[in-house]
Amino acid sequence: MDTPNAPLIRRFAEAYSWDGVDHLPYKEDGAAPFKAIARQTLFSEAELACELRYFEMAPGGYSTLERHGHVHAVMILRGRGRCLLGNAVHAVAQYDLVTIPPWTWHQFRAPADAAFGFLCMVNASRDRPQLPSAEELRILRADADVAAFLDGAAASASTEA
Repeated sequence: MDTPNAPLIRRFAEAYSWDGVDHLPYKEDGAAPFKAIARQTLFSEAELACELRYFEMAPGGYSTLERHGHVHAVMILRGRGRCLLGNAVHAVAQYDLVTIPPWTWHQFRAPADAAFGFLCMVNASRDRPQLPSAEELRILRADADVAAFLDGAAASASTEA
């Protein structure tokens, strides 16, 4: 992507984008359930073996409910939202840092009335996410708060951090 060891500045532009960075689909259509989310890869460096990506959700958007073997860190950069981390739902707001341990179910959701964006630091080489089986989803949904989160209910009521 970049010339090795070359200094690089990517200027922040309007609407949470950066000069010279493409807006890409979140994932391949049909690969997993998600809604109204796009990604930008801001940094990818072989020497550090990591990528820094920015994800932006339109109001009411959400990421895929998934888990995987790699750890990653998410910093909320824009707005407020909610995240499922394991079997607990959390309100998150600008500059909160969420660490997602290996094999932990997680999903992020934007409120119905505002955009929501976050930075995500991941390994450049990582395993593929797993979607929940019907039984795993049944177990997650046994908790009323998790079921309401997954159904998109109370989206704006729980966004205060």
